[in-house]
Amino acid sequence: MTVSVEFHFDFGSPNAYLAHLAIPGVEHRTGIAFKYVPVLLGGVFKATNNVSPAVSLRGIRNKPEYQRLETERFLRQYGVPAYVPNPHFPVNTLTIMRGAIVAQREGFFDRYVDEVYQHMWSKQKKMDDPAVLAEALAESELPVETVLAGVQDSLVKQQLIANTDAAVQRGVFGSPSFFVGNELYFGKDKLRDAEEEIVRQGI
Repeated sequence: MTVSVEFHFDFGSPNAYLAHLAIPGVEHRTGIAFKYVPVLLGGVFKATNNVSPAVSLRGIRNKPEYQRLETERFLRQYGVPAYVPNPHFPVNTLTIMRGAIVAQREGFFDRYVDEVYQHMWSKQKKMDDPAVLAEALAESELPVETVLAGVQDSLVKQQLIANTDAAVQRGVFGSPSFFVGNELYFGKDKLRDAEEEIVRQGI
């Protein structure tokens, strides 16, 4: 039985980045590949009246500290290297998420995702600056002109909107979100539950 597994992501979410680093291990253990679905987190938030943890946790005593503890546990559990928060956070991800759609259409999606995540969170670049983005794409030997021209294509824009709308209709309210079949799991800490469901559905 083939299990359908999806990862709905936006480059602007640090938790989605950590999930991205952990997913290869889950794929190896289960033998099931995750389908990456680019969505625009700002659009998800607007449609669901949600806000980022940076906003929702502001001024709350103890909870941000606990969230950091949970992140440390996640790093240990999945053998994921620690990261330093991007000093430019929050970054407007509209262009790089449209770029993901372009990369899907042009056949270099996997490399694009890996490289943009690295530039965003490992190399801590301001990826909503057009000059920085162009330089990052060139450094990664990705087709700069193809991406920069493609993000202006109306069909690319419409596809990102469609992905985002469809995700919300299925219950998504933030990133990272995972679907195992029709079962939704939200947050990097639910990746373990998603893995258990993959195994259950694959039996």
